[in-house]
Amino acid sequence: MELKHLTNKNFEEKVLEAKTAVLVDFFATWCGPCQMLTPVLESVQEEMGEKVEVFKIDVDEEMNIARRFGVMSVPTMIIFKDGKELQRIVGLRQKNQIIQMLESV
Repeated sequence: MELKHLTNKNFEEKVLEAKTAVLVDFFATWCGPCQMLTPVLESVQEEMGEKVEVFKIDVDEEMNIARRFGVMSVPTMIIFKDGKELQRIVGLRQKNQIIQMLESV
């Protein structure tokens, strides 16, 4: 399942107004670990189903969102719920670690 990309235009609606938990992957196309993380997150989305939404944001294209949340390195994953940041994960992680963090929120 391919992950949807967010922009400044749909970030508010898809993340801050979401009714479920949302994981946002801040990535860059030139980042090796980011590329390795994509299939992991696709698998997480498939396994978690409607319990969570997983999105990607290209930090080079959407610098303002990355700055807004203080993203300094990629990959950075932020878990949001009810419009608030609940957890931040910096660096490549395994699927089971990500699922465990999502289930804890």
